[in-house]
Amino acid sequence: MEMNIALLPGDGIGPEVVDQAVKVVNAVAKKFGHKITFEKALTGAAAIDAVGLPYPDETHEVCLRSDAVLFGAIGDPKYDNDPSAKVRPEQGLLLMRKKLGLFANVRPTFTFPSLIDKSPLKRDRIEGTDLVFLRELTGGIYFGEPRGRSEQGDRAFDTCVYNVFEIERLARMGFEFARKRRKLLTCVDKANVLATSRLWRETVQRLAPEYPDVKVEYEFVDAVAMRLIQWPKSYDVLITENLFGDILTDEASVISGSMGLMPSASLGSDIKLFEPIHGSYPQAAGKDIANPLATVLSASMMFEYAFDLQEEAKLISDVVNRSIEEGIVTEDLAGDGKAYKTSEVGDWLAEQIAK
Repeated sequence: MEMNIALLPGDGIGPEVVDQAVKVVNAVAKKFGHKITFEKALTGAAAIDAVGLPYPDETHEVCLRSDAVLFGAIGDPKYDNDPSAKVRPEQGLLLMRKKLGLFANVRPTFTFPSLIDKSPLKRDRIEGTDLVFLRELTGGIYFGEPRGRSEQGDRAFDTCVYNVFEIERLARMGFEFARKRRKLLTCVDKANVLATSRLWRETVQRLAPEYPDVKVEYEFVDAVAMRLIQWPKSYDVLITENLFGDILTDEASVISGSMGLMPSASLGSDIKLFEPIHGSYPQAAGKDIANPLATVLSASMMFEYAFDLQEEAKLISDVVNRSIEEGIVTEDLAGDGKAYKTSEVGDWLAEQIAK
């Protein structure tokens, strides 16, 4: 198979972890006889520094002509620490999602047997957790209008807006995911308070009879935030709006024991983007110490979701699991053992795939 992959390394540790994913993808391609062409492009602070925009038109064109996008991370302290900055790296991420039509963020949460005790949560609570969030990405309070501040500057406002079609396309994806898993779908909302949440619940209730094999639960976001820590194994597929999903998926990441292990996909009608859930971690940039496993697992998701190559995806996941079991990990996971460099982990993974 021929694949054109857009590479958006971004900021901070993004370029380093993406480089390791490229090593792994190339090893898989060689093993299975695929032909892969990579095309790099700028985004985030790196793009602002170069051309003044966080998501330039040139980058958008690279993404449009790709079969999949592999993305690193964005963010830089010089923008984070400047409240008056008119252009920010994160604006590029939101614009990219909007322009590429990436309406569904797919974020799995699972545990690694050898790392159970690294989680701050008790073993009996989290062992065997296997759930997936589908977060709506292009609507809600992050995009709603009007937004702004009063002339006096002492009042600010943001608007949360959802249309039925935005909810329906995500919900249908959630139902299909649930059908392939344990046939349990949880709609996360705040329908006792918010009009947008009542629209979410009404829409899912309307669709539910079309999927009689899927059990549907409706739960308020604050209850989910609690039960996600108390009993995460009670969930299978969860669907929710943009802001709630942003918060809950980061909360769920502590279940695995490290944000450096969790991959994600952002799916649209045509384009599919794959990225680790962690940030740019600028303090570690250039030090060859960042954990590349989440980005490598994002590449595994890429083979699965963008190209329907299940064997290739599983091989990457298996090799990542083996690296954790054998202690071929970076300093965040090493504990009292040897800490390997980012590049060394990438080399080891590629070598194991070649074998």
